[in-house]
Amino acid sequence: MLSKLDNSPDAQIQGLRQQYVRPSEAEDAIQRAVWIELEYAPLRLLNTSTGLLCDRAAQINAFKTSAKYKELLSFTTMHSDLQMGRIKEIVAMYFCCVMLSHRWEEGEALLHDIQHKDMRESKEIGGIMKLQSFCKVACDAGYHWAWMDTCCIDKRSNTEVQESVNSMFVWYRHSALTIVYLCDVLPSSQPGALARSVWNERGWTFQEFVASKVVIFYRKDWSLYLDDRSPNHKESPAIMKELEDAMGIDARTLVTFCPGMSGAREKLQWASKHITTVQEDVAYSLFGIFGITLPVIYGERKQNALGRLLQEIVARSGDITVLDWIGEPSEFNSCLPAHITSYTPPPCTPSPLSEDHIHTQITSLRQTVAADLALQFYEQLEQLRAPRFANCRLHLPCISFRVTEVRRSRGLAQEIPITYRIKADGLHDLLITTNDTLVQFSRTKPIRRAFLLVRPWDRYLLGVPDFADDTESMGGWTEAGSPMDDSDELPGSSPVEEQPDSQALRLMVRLGQPFNAFLLAQQRVGEYKRIALDFNINAQVKDIASIDNMDIGTVEIL
Repeated sequence: MLSKLDNSPDAQIQGLRQQYVRPSEAEDAIQRAVWIELEYAPLRLLNTSTGLLCDRAAQINAFKTSAKYKELLSFTTMHSDLQMGRIKEIVAMYFCCVMLSHRWEEGEALLHDIQHKDMRESKEIGGIMKLQSFCKVACDAGYHWAWMDTCCIDKRSNTEVQESVNSMFVWYRHSALTIVYLCDVLPSSQPGALARSVWNERGWTFQEFVASKVVIFYRKDWSLYLDDRSPNHKESPAIMKELEDAMGIDARTLVTFCPGMSGAREKLQWASKHITTVQEDVAYSLFGIFGITLPVIYGERKQNALGRLLQEIVARSGDITVLDWIGEPSEFNSCLPAHITSYTPPPCTPSPLSEDHIHTQITSLRQTVAADLALQFYEQLEQLRAPRFANCRLHLPCISFRVTEVRRSRGLAQEIPITYRIKADGLHDLLITTNDTLVQFSRTKPIRRAFLLVRPWDRYLLGVPDFADDTESMGGWTEAGSPMDDSDELPGSSPVEEQPDSQALRLMVRLGQPFNAFLLAQQRVGEYKRIALDFNINAQVKDIASIDNMDIGTVEIL
């Protein structure tokens, strides 16, 4: 009909034609809306109406052959403009996807089990009941599409596995609903069963939960947990209190979670409580948590996978709290842990200083430290670059103190671990315990190998704003980028005093606080390795005014 109007010589008819959108224009507009909607959707989806596993082309074809598409096309061509708002709304509703979060069990339906088949008719496949029940729940709720990790990823394709692992957080974040299936929570269970479920222990399920905006929990028989019929269990006080207690994470944080580098050390502490079946997944399941995209290399082993992740966090954020851990060092780099569980203890944080204490200390320092020397010290630290990795070597900006004596404490010769007394220029004496056998030496019996106690440099101690772009974005969300907290000011900071050296002296007062030191042993000229300990080294300078004992620079750590 519209083509006849196009060819009419009558001006009146031509005017009438302008009141309608051409079908080709409408189809192009709808197609654009579809691609935008599918940008954040999984590559393969289960059609809950047909029981078929559909790739992207099949998903689009299903939409184009649906009554909803025909209605939308007809509606669009009957108006003078494209009505893009209406188009986006209809397309978004049609492609709404439900994701499953669950603990893998012994028998699970895999991609090759259901490909080119109506999975609703399958009976002899292990785990098929879980898949069928999940799709039925999604279909009954009015959703056309569902996704389950066991059967919707072609694990024979490295490219697809790579894209899926790096996109997982985004897929869950943009889903309409995430269904959590608790295979070990019985229908007769009492409140508290969710907290004890094995689902709470897994690495991937943690990411799936914090990524999802709308979540509903189901028990083993697919009945609602606690019989809670609210549309979003993330808004259920009883359920969120259970999760808060089980995970040790504030309920508000779980609900409002944003990915990125902010609070990296705290996120690693959360992750330390979760386990994965495949060793590399310890790191891969955290890519989305930190908003990171990295190569997925199954077979590289856990230490390398975790090392690459931590290296990327340090490189992007400059956050040295990632280096704050206790346990076995990684083969990737001795300043990184071999196991995620090394982050279980909370990070070392200095006690806040009162303004009265800071001003008292500044007044005292003015009597012993020349103003130009204090300013020179401040400028040296201000010029230090952020920590960086290159070829698995950490270039760490720090304040170094030369170790002058290592002496073993009295005890059995074969006793492990061994306690040593450490002396270093400018620091109070220390006792450390390690499984490593250290070479003993003193000023009277020196050795050629050098040992250092270092304080990793944290630019936030300068107490000045960071003018770098401090926002992170991923798929439409943003967050502040400070690795310490959400505050704009350092604890204990105050308006800048009139004297030009006040900021420098304020920094010196902060450096007088106890700090978590690293013990480094020289390997070759200019290269060191961190010696792992069973606890943090709590060091403190003897006299903050003696800044000549502090060597400021960058150390290369293997």
